[in-house]
Amino acid sequence: MWTEEHRRTYRREGEGYPSDLRDVEWARLEPLIPKASPGGRPRKTDMRAAMNAILYLLRTGCPWCYLPHDGFPPRSTVYTSSASSSAREPRRRFGPSCI
Repeated sequence: MWTEEHRRTYRREGEGYPSDLRDVEWARLEPLIPKASPGGRPRKTDMRAAMNAILYLLRTGCPWCYLPHDGFPPRSTVYTSSASSSAREPRRRFGPSCI
């Protein structure tokens, strides 16, 4: 049965979209995201925002070109992040509990 404590835990309030990662979810996922490659330019992309964009696309089913501009990185950046993650076999890396 849902109690007020459960509602507080799972309530998504504030700015952003319902598909955005909560702090607890991001804390669990962040260590699994590879660091920027050494020797190149420092990463400017906020990886949490990129993951939120990927989750938004998966949840809504909208085309890449309809990705909202507010709060998300450019769609080409999100696409590159998504494509490079799938090339590294995220199911093996993240495991069934995260996907």
